[in-house]
Amino acid sequence: MPFHASVSAAREAYLDFCRMEKGLAANSVDAYGRDLARFDGFAAAHTGGNLPDSAELLAYLDQLYKAGLGSRSIARHVSTIRNLYAFLIREGRIGEDPTAALPVMRQPRKIPKYLNTTQVEALEAAPDAAKPNGQRDRAMLALLYASGLRVSELCSLQMPDLNLEMGLVRVTGKGNKERLVPMGTEAVNELRAWLETGRPALLKSRPSKFVFVTSRGGKLTRQGFWKALGQYGKQAGIFRGLSPHVLRHTFATHLLEGGADLRSLQTMLGHADIGTTQIYTHVAKSRLRAAVDAHHPRA
Repeated sequence: MPFHASVSAAREAYLDFCRMEKGLAANSVDAYGRDLARFDGFAAAHTGGNLPDSAELLAYLDQLYKAGLGSRSIARHVSTIRNLYAFLIREGRIGEDPTAALPVMRQPRKIPKYLNTTQVEALEAAPDAAKPNGQRDRAMLALLYASGLRVSELCSLQMPDLNLEMGLVRVTGKGNKERLVPMGTEAVNELRAWLETGRPALLKSRPSKFVFVTSRGGKLTRQGFWKALGQYGKQAGIFRGLSPHVLRHTFATHLLEGGADLRSLQTMLGHADIGTTQIYTHVAKSRLRAAVDAHHPRA
């Protein structure tokens, strides 16, 4: 029997919970919303809009497969549905969880793509420092590589978040959790150049609380930076799969290669669970290989 509760109402309640109580970023809430809109469409066509039961959930899963979705997309949809029903149970809106019928979809973790130091240097040199936009982009690239920020965190930085004298940046991450992340001398120097010359040239005396702004005075969006990054990647000879997250992976990988511990890296990346950070231990394996080659008599 179907659960006699509206998927539409459950969806809105859950998204409000994600937005208001969990404090998830707007992009995360939007992603959940897209998944649940598709789920709502299925319910409208097959259950009269009511919450599907276990058999109907399996039919929905079969529909996702027939639609040609990839395994990762399907796993994300299943996870979203599980979270929705778990929320409804905690709220006392339903009495049992039919998602137990859904298979556990474990995805193999891919080794993160990252750049070598030569590629990083070529990428950071790509923006034209003689132009205000170029100064901004050089500062953003330098800060990403120096701190491992998410692109949404980078674009949302406000002026009080920077402490150039101490070489620190205050970041508001997922769940509105704040953390302090150190940044190196090169990033500080690029930021000073941007703040002293490039930013005033773009703002033309207009006020803005954001660190990275456009010629119109608003903050640079993550989409705008992503587009610029792709162009700089081509200039640097990096053509495949370059994204802001690759620079985050590069920061983490190079830090571990330099001898940093996972707990410190977890703090700087803003991971709630160290299990998320452990994906970077692939570099530890390469260090072990190098240690054996360098020190074992029969290497």
